Amino acid sequence: MSTSSRDLNQPDALEDFTRRTITLDGATPGVSKTVHVTGSGPAVIVMAEMPGISPHVARFARWVRDAGFTVYMPSLFGDDGAVPDEARSAEVFQHACVSAEFRAFAKGNPDGKASPVTQWLRALARFAHEECGGPGVGAIGMCFTGNFALSMTLEESVLAPVLSQPSLPLDEPGQVESPPEELAAVRERLEKDDLTVLAYRFEGDNFCQAERFARYAEALGDRFDGRVLPDEAANTRDLSPFHQKFVTTPHSVVTVHLVDEEGEPTRRARDEILDFFADRLKV
Repeated sequence: MSTSSRDLNQPDALEDFTRRTITLDGATPGVSKTVHVTGSGPAVIVMAEMPGISPHVARFARWVRDAGFTVYMPSLFGDDGAVPDEARSAEVFQHACVSAEFRAFAKGNPDGKASPVTQWLRALARFAHEECGGPGVGAIGMCFTGNFALSMTLEESVLAPVLSQPSLPLDEPGQVESPPEELAAVRERLEKDDLTVLAYRFEGDNFCQAERFARYAEALGDRFDGRVLPDEAANTRDLSPFHQKFVTTPHSVVTVHLVDEEGEPTRRARDEILDFFADRLKV
């Protein structure tokens, strides 16, 4: 079945992905997670938005695969392949917010540390690079996982980080999830290796506001390439019950709110991301 012909309102069996259990050192040594893998070529880590690997997230992962990459899509929360419904999605969100792996709120993070799961994700990038070879690895985080791609640049194999509507911390729109010392280390890495962080948000997004992009720009300077899409470019048709209830502004740039039609700003953003991966990762 082609990527474009799938019904995004039906559960996705992920039948064209290989479901692997990968054990890596992270915040807790020997942590195992399910990772869905597909494709060939240099590796790209695709991290799902809340509430998990939906059919829309899987569609984006297939676009990355079809552009000539090996996709590693870790299962970090939620039900893999499910269409987000209201009750279950709220449960997944609440669980993630109190999980020791994530730092969802600034006020609940007195030590100012990045989410512990980012250590495991750096190890996944290193592992994927060893398996796939090439110059390095790409990474894209979305929404809840948006900033994770930035934290992952502290792994030397990560060459192409993309932040799509990074939404943490949820309670401080002018802050970012990375603590100051991590931001400083990331900027040093970016400048040392002449790298750029590519980022996207919708203008009226309540979860990723202008203040957050301003903070990234302040911390990373011209190494941060933040791009803002107009709200009217967002898809508003056939939204899942979860998005109708909880995501009331344009938000998901490359998934739910993407309009897959020629000339649309969201499709152009998708193509820019694929080109960004190609420029950095293909010899």
